[in-house]
Amino acid sequence: MKNKQLLDILIIRYPQLEPLTDKIRKASVVLIDCYEQGKKLLVCGNGGSCSDSDHIVGELMKGFENSRPVKEDLKNKLVEIAGERGKYLAGNLQQALPAISLTAHSALITAVANDTDASLIFAQQVMGYGNAGDVIIGISSSGNSQNVIDALITAKAKKMTVIGLTGETGGNMKPFCDILINVPEKRTAFVQELHLPIYHSLCLMVEDHFIF
Repeated sequence: MKNKQLLDILIIRYPQLEPLTDKIRKASVVLIDCYEQGKKLLVCGNGGSCSDSDHIVGELMKGFENSRPVKEDLKNKLVEIAGERGKYLAGNLQQALPAISLTAHSALITAVANDTDASLIFAQQVMGYGNAGDVIIGISSSGNSQNVIDALITAKAKKMTVIGLTGETGGNMKPFCDILINVPEKRTAFVQELHLPIYHSLCLMVEDHFIF
Protein backbone atom coordinates (compact mmCIF):
# COMPACT_ATOMS: atom_id res chain seq x y z
CA MET A 1 0.00 0.00 0.00
CA LYS A 2 1.35 3.44 -0.92
CA ASN A 3 2.21 5.85 1.87
CA LYS A 4 -0.38 8.35 0.63
CA GLN A 5 -3.06 5.69 0.95
CA LEU A 6 -1.95 4.88 4.50
CA LEU A 7 -2.10 8.57 5.40
CA ASP A 8 -5.51 8.95 3.75
CA ILE A 9 -6.80 6.02 5.82
CA LEU A 10 -5.53 7.68 9.00
CA ILE A 11 -7.36 10.92 8.20
CA ILE A 12 -10.58 9.11 7.23
CA ARG A 13 -10.54 7.30 10.59
CA TYR A 14 -9.43 10.34 12.59
CA PRO A 15 -10.63 13.44 10.70
CA GLN A 16 -9.53 15.76 13.51
CA LEU A 17 -5.94 14.99 12.46
CA GLU A 18 -6.42 16.41 8.95
CA PRO A 19 -4.58 19.70 9.76
CA LEU A 20 -1.52 17.60 10.70
CA THR A 21 -1.40 15.69 7.41
CA ASP A 22 1.66 17.49 6.07
CA LYS A 23 3.57 17.16 9.35
CA ILE A 24 2.88 13.42 9.55
CA ARG A 25 3.94 12.99 5.93
CA LYS A 26 7.17 14.92 6.59
CA ALA A 27 7.86 12.77 9.67
CA SER A 28 7.49 9.61 7.56
CA VAL A 29 9.93 11.00 4.97
CA VAL A 30 12.46 11.86 7.68
CA LEU A 31 12.24 8.35 9.14
CA ILE A 32 12.56 6.69 5.74
CA ASP A 33 15.60 8.85 4.90
CA CYS A 34 17.12 7.98 8.28
CA TYR A 35 16.85 4.25 7.60
CA GLU A 36 17.99 4.54 4.00
CA GLN A 37 21.19 6.15 5.32
CA GLY A 38 21.77 3.29 7.78
CA LYS A 39 20.88 5.43 10.82
CA LYS A 40 18.58 4.71 13.76
CA LEU A 41 15.65 6.04 15.77
CA LEU A 42 15.60 6.92 19.48
CA VAL A 43 12.28 7.36 21.32
CA CYS A 44 11.44 8.67 24.79
CA GLY A 45 8.52 9.71 26.98
CA ASN A 46 7.08 9.36 30.50
CA GLY A 47 4.14 7.40 31.88
CA GLY A 48 1.78 6.47 29.06
CA SER A 49 4.26 8.02 26.64
CA CYS A 50 6.90 5.67 28.04
CA SER A 51 4.69 2.77 26.97
CA ASP A 52 4.23 4.44 23.58
CA SER A 53 8.01 4.63 23.20
CA ASP A 54 8.34 0.90 23.77
CA HIS A 55 5.38 0.26 21.48
CA ILE A 56 6.98 2.16 18.57
CA VAL A 57 10.20 0.19 18.96
CA GLY A 58 8.24 -3.07 18.97
CA GLU A 59 6.64 -2.23 15.62
CA LEU A 60 9.95 -1.29 13.97
CA MET A 61 12.37 -3.91 15.28
CA LYS A 62 10.42 -6.84 13.81
CA GLY A 63 7.71 -7.34 11.22
CA PHE A 64 4.65 -5.16 11.82
CA GLU A 65 2.24 -5.98 8.96
CA ASN A 66 4.74 -6.99 6.29
CA SER A 67 7.02 -10.02 6.06
CA ARG A 68 10.68 -9.20 6.63
CA PRO A 69 12.74 -12.27 5.61
CA VAL A 70 16.46 -12.31 6.29
CA LYS A 71 18.57 -11.50 3.21
CA GLU A 72 19.98 -14.45 1.31
CA ASP A 73 23.64 -13.74 2.09
CA LEU A 74 22.94 -13.61 5.82
CA LYS A 75 20.84 -16.78 5.60
CA ASN A 76 23.76 -18.58 3.99
CA LYS A 77 26.17 -17.26 6.62
CA LEU A 78 23.95 -18.42 9.47
CA VAL A 79 23.75 -21.92 7.99
CA GLU A 80 27.51 -21.96 7.38
CA ILE A 81 28.20 -21.03 11.01
CA ALA A 82 25.66 -23.21 12.80
CA GLY A 83 24.19 -25.80 10.47
CA GLU A 84 20.65 -26.80 11.44
CA ARG A 85 20.38 -24.12 14.13
CA GLY A 86 21.60 -21.56 11.64
CA LYS A 87 18.91 -22.75 9.24
CA TYR A 88 16.30 -22.26 11.96
CA LEU A 89 17.57 -18.74 12.65
CA ALA A 90 17.63 -17.95 8.94
CA GLY A 91 14.00 -19.01 8.63
CA ASN A 92 12.67 -17.23 11.72
CA LEU A 93 14.66 -14.04 12.29
CA GLN A 94 13.28 -10.87 10.71
CA GLN A 95 15.01 -7.80 9.37
CA ALA A 96 14.82 -4.83 11.75
CA LEU A 97 14.49 -1.09 11.44
CA PRO A 98 16.87 -0.03 14.24
CA ALA A 99 15.08 1.74 17.09
CA ILE A 100 15.88 2.18 20.79
CA SER A 101 13.44 3.14 23.54
CA LEU A 102 15.31 5.31 26.04
CA THR A 103 12.72 4.36 28.66
CA ALA A 104 13.73 0.70 28.82
CA HIS A 105 17.09 0.73 30.60
CA SER A 106 16.19 0.75 34.28
CA ALA A 107 19.70 0.34 35.70
CA LEU A 108 21.08 3.20 33.63
CA ILE A 109 18.06 5.43 34.24
CA THR A 110 18.23 4.96 38.01
CA ALA A 111 22.01 5.46 38.00
CA VAL A 112 21.67 8.79 36.20
CA ALA A 113 18.79 9.85 38.47
CA ASN A 114 20.76 8.91 41.59
CA ASP A 115 24.22 10.12 40.60
CA THR A 116 23.48 13.28 38.61
CA ASP A 117 19.96 14.55 37.92
CA ALA A 118 16.72 12.73 37.09
CA SER A 119 15.94 15.25 34.35
CA LEU A 120 18.98 13.94 32.45
CA ILE A 121 17.89 10.29 32.16
CA PHE A 122 17.14 10.56 28.44
CA ALA A 123 19.73 13.19 27.50
CA GLN A 124 22.52 10.99 28.86
CA GLN A 125 21.39 8.16 26.61
CA VAL A 126 21.28 10.49 23.61
CA MET A 127 24.92 11.26 24.42
CA GLY A 128 25.75 7.57 24.11
CA TYR A 129 23.44 6.39 21.34
CA GLY A 130 22.82 9.47 19.22
CA ASN A 131 24.78 10.34 16.09
CA ALA A 132 24.37 12.90 13.32
CA GLY A 133 21.65 11.74 10.93
CA ASP A 134 19.76 9.75 13.57
CA VAL A 135 16.19 10.71 14.49
CA ILE A 136 14.60 11.12 17.91
CA ILE A 137 10.89 11.09 18.70
CA GLY A 138 10.07 12.87 21.95
CA ILE A 139 6.58 12.17 23.29
CA SER A 140 4.88 14.40 25.87
CA SER A 141 1.17 15.12 26.12
CA SER A 142 1.89 18.53 27.69
CA GLY A 143 5.08 19.21 25.78
CA ASN A 144 6.64 20.29 29.07
CA SER A 145 8.45 17.15 30.28
CA GLN A 146 11.91 18.42 31.17
CA ASN A 147 13.66 15.09 30.71
CA VAL A 148 12.24 14.84 27.19
CA ILE A 149 13.12 18.47 26.42
CA ASP A 150 16.71 17.91 27.59
CA ALA A 151 16.96 14.88 25.30
CA LEU A 152 15.76 16.95 22.34
CA ILE A 153 18.22 19.76 23.08
CA THR A 154 21.05 17.23 23.26
CA ALA A 155 19.85 15.57 20.04
CA LYS A 156 19.87 18.88 18.16
CA ALA A 157 23.39 19.57 19.42
CA LYS A 158 24.40 16.18 17.97
CA LYS A 159 22.80 17.04 14.59
CA MET A 160 19.92 14.62 14.92
CA THR A 161 16.44 15.32 13.53
CA VAL A 162 13.82 15.92 16.22
CA ILE A 163 10.17 14.86 15.92
CA GLY A 164 7.82 15.88 18.73
CA LEU A 165 4.49 14.26 19.59
CA THR A 166 2.55 16.57 21.90
CA GLY A 167 -0.83 18.04 22.73
CA GLU A 168 -2.32 21.12 21.15
CA THR A 169 0.09 23.83 22.31
CA GLY A 170 3.36 21.95 21.82
CA GLY A 171 4.47 23.26 25.22
CA ASN A 172 8.10 24.03 25.93
CA MET A 173 9.24 21.31 23.51
CA LYS A 174 8.07 23.31 20.53
CA PRO A 175 11.26 25.36 19.85
CA PHE A 176 13.40 22.21 19.81
CA CYS A 177 11.34 20.20 17.31
CA ASP A 178 12.13 20.06 13.60
CA ILE A 179 8.69 18.52 13.10
CA LEU A 180 6.02 19.11 15.76
CA ILE A 181 2.97 16.86 15.57
CA ASN A 182 0.72 18.60 18.09
CA VAL A 183 -2.64 16.84 18.19
CA PRO A 184 -5.76 18.99 18.75
CA GLU A 185 -6.39 17.95 22.36
CA LYS A 186 -5.25 19.19 25.77
CA ARG A 187 -6.47 16.51 28.19
CA THR A 188 -3.73 13.90 28.68
CA ALA A 189 -5.86 10.84 27.96
CA PHE A 190 -7.29 12.37 24.79
CA VAL A 191 -3.85 13.44 23.56
CA GLN A 192 -2.49 9.93 24.06
CA GLU A 193 -5.49 8.42 22.25
CA LEU A 194 -4.50 10.38 19.14
CA HIS A 195 -0.78 9.70 19.43
CA LEU A 196 -1.27 5.96 18.95
CA PRO A 197 -2.88 6.03 15.47
CA ILE A 198 -0.28 8.57 14.35
CA TYR A 199 2.73 6.50 15.33
CA HIS A 200 1.08 3.32 14.04
CA SER A 201 0.65 5.05 10.69
CA LEU A 202 4.25 6.25 10.71
CA CYS A 203 5.50 2.73 11.42
CA LEU A 204 3.30 1.34 8.64
CA MET A 205 4.48 3.97 6.15
CA VAL A 206 8.13 3.34 6.98
CA GLU A 207 7.80 -0.45 6.84
CA ASP A 208 5.80 -0.27 3.60
CA HIS A 209 8.56 1.75 1.92
CA PHE A 210 11.15 -0.98 2.29
CA ILE A 211 11.15 -4.21 0.31
CA PHE A 212 12.29 -6.90 2.73
